[in-house]
Amino acid sequence: MQAAPVRPTTVRTTAIPSFTTALRAVESLLLSSGQRTARRNAWTSVLEDRRRAKDRIETERVLGQSVVGRP
Repeated sequence: MQAAPVRPTTVRTTAIPSFTTALRAVESLLLSSGQRTARRNAWTSVLEDRRRAKDRIETERVLGQSVVGRP
């Protein structure tokens, strides 16, 4: 009786995609190109609105301080 030949074990390493990469892959499968573009444009608009609101608040604070400082 012969022993079974020993096979060397090979370990395959695959890179685990990042969370963002995985989300984009799912997005590309579920949404058509137009919907994807619209969603990105909408998110860009949200970020721009937040930036403008932050700038407005900062401007109001600076103007408020300059008015209070005058006699």
